[in-house]
Amino acid sequence: MSVQDNFKRAKEQYEKWGVSIEEAFEQLKRVPISIHCWQGDDIGGFEVNQQELSGGIDVTGNYPGKATTPEQLRSDLEKALSLIPGKHKINLHAIYAETEGEVVDRDQLEPKHFENWVKWAKENDLGLDFNPTLFSHPKAEDGLTLTNPDKEIRDFWIKHCIQSRKIGEYFGKELGQQALTNIWIPDGYKDIPSDRLTPRKRLKDSLDEIFAADVDESLNVDAVESKLFGIGSEAYVVGSHEFYMGYALKNNKLCLLDTGHYHPTEVVSNKISAMLLFSDQLALHVSRPVRWDSDHVVILDDELREIGLEIVRNDALDKVMIGLDFFDASINRVAAWTIGTRNMIKSLLYALLLPNTHLKQLQEEGNFTDRLALLEEFKTYPFGAIWDYYCEQMEVPAQEKWLDEVKSYEKEVLSQR
Repeated sequence: MSVQDNFKRAKEQYEKWGVSIEEAFEQLKRVPISIHCWQGDDIGGFEVNQQELSGGIDVTGNYPGKATTPEQLRSDLEKALSLIPGKHKINLHAIYAETEGEVVDRDQLEPKHFENWVKWAKENDLGLDFNPTLFSHPKAEDGLTLTNPDKEIRDFWIKHCIQSRKIGEYFGKELGQQALTNIWIPDGYKDIPSDRLTPRKRLKDSLDEIFAADVDESLNVDAVESKLFGIGSEAYVVGSHEFYMGYALKNNKLCLLDTGHYHPTEVVSNKISAMLLFSDQLALHVSRPVRWDSDHVVILDDELREIGLEIVRNDALDKVMIGLDFFDASINRVAAWTIGTRNMIKSLLYALLLPNTHLKQLQEEGNFTDRLALLEEFKTYPFGAIWDYYCEQMEVPAQEKWLDEVKSYEKEVLSQR
């Protein structure tokens, strides 16, 4: 049977529950996913004085075809975007600046160093998000940046974050889409600290100074990202979830939740509704931790489906800014982007196809039998047929056909590098 025939039969099954497929498609089209550029080059960046990875970050694998220039990285992103339904954003780190061979330290970065990215984003109808890079730098060798006891080092990173916010503002102005500038730091200690409070006071003061700089919030929105632990900061991370949740709420900033930055049995999906009760917006970095914060490619597992459900059934598609954050150098990097982003979109479509109002009512009535039965039965409804049709409507390959295009691109482009 054709994709259209399968869609027609599947549509009838969902519509008997009052689910409008057309409305689901229209909602989904309006949701941009912020696709992280660093999957394409193993978080290398393009600094003239490129440094080894640090800050507890590691990328494993040596699959051929890694992007080594801005042009290659943008080409690879274009290929991935051609296989992903919808219009999206690209998330940049500061190390992806283009300085034309000039050594420009991070506290001196300016919008002009990202003009090529903006030009490319305009040509491809994309938005851009941004992140200051507070790792892989001589002034971050001891793992302390915004919390460093050395004021000179703190000031360097404060200036870098201020400049990053101005770059985000530039993105928003040029592209007509509000940019998200997210601050994550690796700061912490390997062993049990004798003083947890003082570093957190320094972090609070540093953030206060960063956010005191005047930036148009209609063009750039600020977020802060927590972490539980890292390599070299196993015992204590200054920017914990509790710290950033309190700081964000008190200072009207977004709290960014990374799915790999919590205890192994702690899930971000369970936090979304609680956070949205007290925040107008929320940001996510969706990854897949395997035993630890290992940033595997996102798959359509139970937690990803639950994240999609929490966003959709709480009418939060316009409140949750969804970004991705994974890096796997053991497989084709374009395929990694494609798999992960398509799965994030699939989780939202899956949620849009559930009779969420009816399921909520069953819970209110205490009818837990019907609720559980229906939630389980919908897992084997013909969701795939709806997804395939959506892909065709959005003019991207359905099913595994996209993999043939990646293989051709690998043969013609990646293997020649």
